[in-house]
Amino acid sequence: MRKRAFAVGLCLVMVGLVAGVVYAQFAKTEDAIKYRQSVMSVTGTHFSWMGAVVRGEQAFTQEAFLKNADLVNALIKLPWEAFLMPGSDKGSKMKPEALAQRDKFMELAKANQAEVAKLAAAAKAGDFNAIRPQFGTAGASCKACHDLYRIK
Repeated sequence: MRKRAFAVGLCLVMVGLVAGVVYAQFAKTEDAIKYRQSVMSVTGTHFSWMGAVVRGEQAFTQEAFLKNADLVNALIKLPWEAFLMPGSDKGSKMKPEALAQRDKFMELAKANQAEVAKLAAAAKAGDFNAIRPQFGTAGASCKACHDLYRIK
């Protein structure tokens, strides 16, 4: 099951890299919303799997954790332009403030990308004692953006 989910996620990443380079490629605002929601859904799934390991609900294996961390690290770079497409706050859980405060929104996005990259580096090193706190820091960087710019 995990291998299939990983393969699906990897395919999504490849499609995303080709399709999501520039938000101008989205024909309609709804396309941008659907794209970013898809990316964030897959990202959340893989992040949750790592969370189960950090909480002790699943056994830690460096290989499996690293695959998830690397995938999240790749995915977290994809959705940001789709968030900033004019009108993309309509019909989604994104608050209009994200568009009005574009610089602050993108600053949080870049901080999140940096923390997720550090998590992937910790996973590559394989030291679970370093992974656990970095997972928390990466999660907090996700939450910081959600707290400000996502309708609950």
